[in-house]
Amino acid sequence: MGRNFSKSRALFQRAIKSLSGGVNSPVRAFKAVGGSPLYIERGEGAYLFDVDGNRYLDFCGSWGPLILGHAHPVVLEAIQKASERGASFGAVHEGEILLAEKVKKLCPHLELLRFVSSGTEAVMSAIRLARAFTKRNKIVKFSGCYHGHSDYLLASAGSGLVTFGIPASAGVPEDFTRHTLVAPLDDEQAVRDFFRKFPDDIAAIIIEPVPANDGLLLQRRGFLQFLREITAVNGSLLVFDEVISGFRVRPGGAAEYYDIKPDLATYGKIIGGGLPVGAFGGRADIMQLLAPLGPVYQAGTLSGNPLAMATGLATLEYLERTDGWSNLESTTGAFVKLLNDETSDCAVNIPSLGSLFWINLQKEPVRRAEDISKDNAERYKGLFSRALEAGIYLAPSAYEVGFISTAHSREDLKSAARSLGEIIRSL
Repeated sequence: MGRNFSKSRALFQRAIKSLSGGVNSPVRAFKAVGGSPLYIERGEGAYLFDVDGNRYLDFCGSWGPLILGHAHPVVLEAIQKASERGASFGAVHEGEILLAEKVKKLCPHLELLRFVSSGTEAVMSAIRLARAFTKRNKIVKFSGCYHGHSDYLLASAGSGLVTFGIPASAGVPEDFTRHTLVAPLDDEQAVRDFFRKFPDDIAAIIIEPVPANDGLLLQRRGFLQFLREITAVNGSLLVFDEVISGFRVRPGGAAEYYDIKPDLATYGKIIGGGLPVGAFGGRADIMQLLAPLGPVYQAGTLSGNPLAMATGLATLEYLERTDGWSNLESTTGAFVKLLNDETSDCAVNIPSLGSLFWINLQKEPVRRAEDISKDNAERYKGLFSRALEAGIYLAPSAYEVGFISTAHSREDLKSAARSLGEIIRSL
């Protein structure tokens, strides 16, 4: 007997009368996996509970921020104490200093920081800063890497290896993306060609050093080191978008894991402990161009929000004192090994790093978005719907990664690996 989703369906019918598409972020609509979205009533530890009373082991974790799981006591305590003092001041407060100091301690490549309200805002601001610092216009990005929905980064690759970005969204003028150059991941020659063609006009290369928005496309350290070297030689900046990988793969993120120091880096998710937040930072000589010190304007009413600063600090401090990152890496590795063992004869590979993993329904590992099987999304629909029936909540997209939290027990993960293995074998 299948699960009952009647209340969720009724709520979605109400939602579409008031909210565009019934949602406030497109992937929540479940269009990529079929059916209508689940309406969540509450989260507790590693579990989600929907309005129909169904319970799910959650591998989405609000798309990454909930590294301690849902409603963790230290986070709830931080929210309560901070909210008693006020939800927002529009003024400076000690909490933003405390979180900045903690982030700098964990990420020593960051000399100065600025907090904002989202990952999109962090990237937008870092790119503006890079252009001002270099006095150049063009940005190199990579297909398969997502950097938020600001106009000039909503660009996708054309048919050639070396291409100008073309708008990937209606409403984005081509003029906005004409300075955005898009290359395939793991393609050094395409990047060299850009610098040959525009030797004095590339302000920065931006990359997710652990691409995790179009599958988990783990990159060679040599490729990332190549990007570090070619930007340095050409007077451009290297920007690491660590909105997902920051504090997920190591305390110091992918920069620590690969031992590569970017000029600027962007963050979000975990540093807000589940509340809206973003940050960007890097070399002091670059960051000092920001107003009020310099001519680059950036501002935000809710930047450095006291609740988000408190929950972010509580999360990072808890991970530090409990050896959280090592435990998460061990737990995730054990889960992925068991799932690989369960599916050893199937067309699937499951890359992982830190507390990230991806169920890729094809046999060959991939480093580039162009190499993801066209059948992947269709097969994933079956995996997603059957996983829901088994009480497992995966991301409602074949191209989103899974997240492990400290709340996931070894027993939970063993049971989930067996269930997912059985489902994958049947696809």
